[in-house]
Amino acid sequence: MKLFPVVMAGGSGTRFWPLSRKNRPKQFLPLDGDEPMLAATVNRLPPLARIQDTFVVCGPNHAAAARRILRKLPRENLIVEPCPRNTAPCIGLAALHVTRRDPKGVMIMLPADHHVARPDAMREALAAGAQLAFEGAVATIGIRPDRPETGYGYLKVGARLKALGRGKKAFHPSRVERFVEKPDVVTASRYLAEGGYLWNSGIFLFRADVILEEIRRAMPVLGEQLAVIEKSLGTPSYGRTLARVFPAAPSISIDYGVMEKSQRIAVVPAEFGWSDVGSFAALSEVRELDDLGNVLQGDAIVIDGHDNVVLGNGKRPIAVVGVDGLVVVDAGDAVLVVRKEKAQDVRKAVEELKRRGRGSLL
Repeated sequence: MKLFPVVMAGGSGTRFWPLSRKNRPKQFLPLDGDEPMLAATVNRLPPLARIQDTFVVCGPNHAAAARRILRKLPRENLIVEPCPRNTAPCIGLAALHVTRRDPKGVMIMLPADHHVARPDAMREALAAGAQLAFEGAVATIGIRPDRPETGYGYLKVGARLKALGRGKKAFHPSRVERFVEKPDVVTASRYLAEGGYLWNSGIFLFRADVILEEIRRAMPVLGEQLAVIEKSLGTPSYGRTLARVFPAAPSISIDYGVMEKSQRIAVVPAEFGWSDVGSFAALSEVRELDDLGNVLQGDAIVIDGHDNVVLGNGKRPIAVVGVDGLVVVDAGDAVLVVRKEKAQDVRKAVEELKRRGRGSLL
């Protein structure tokens, strides 16, 4: 069994404006540590998988930055999408590239912008999922919830499958009964109380031939488009064919397009300090806090306040006095101030700036 991680790095990251911009989205920022999130995602994979077998998918505007960050990634392992079409076409395109090396190779699909506190535990979970995938399942990693989180999708756990491994390190996979949308707080609290639900991490594992078969069955139009692209792989016409065919692919996530229709879905429950770092508010979960629970960066101070996120760019001091639960971000040419519970709404500021013709700030 050979493993081929595929890191999806095509997102725009508008919820992290003003740090995140069109040419420097979230995955290229060191939001949860000292290195860009894309680099952290790739660097936590060895020794489970080699950099020579790792692929990264991104858009044309981000290809140069990805190469700078991932200097050891083979040039041919950077897959450049002509335009964003969501995760189903992205995964299908990656599967074509993996198939050329090993049709039965196990793909590990990873978002580029997630935080993992315990990489060793993650690799163990991925190894268990890879075993399921090699046997023909479409496996996903489900995170055991510890709070009624409304920002994540959920998985309803079905019938138990054969345990993987032994003793304390054994994993107990199950069928996935259904995918559940992001719930309100009442519903999320009920899921937590009832048990039998896991957070949907967005991490999937499957053989390349299996996912292409599932795409052809669930999304025949995309399947035909991928077949056209596949014929051009390795030829001088590949770039032209990709530029012609890929933009016409349906823009849909792999969850909606394939997973919800598949009969092969299995989930491996795991815990490894995972967060999708969905907004500035999530930095309180993944960064070091001061004695009052504040996240501070640059020349930032908080007086008589707790649970704040204050990010300076080091060029001028930021002082926050007498307030709680605030996000303050200084990017040099723009400043954001928002309450933590409204941090998901930062994208509204991006939309308003776009409406006002302030494209230079985006």
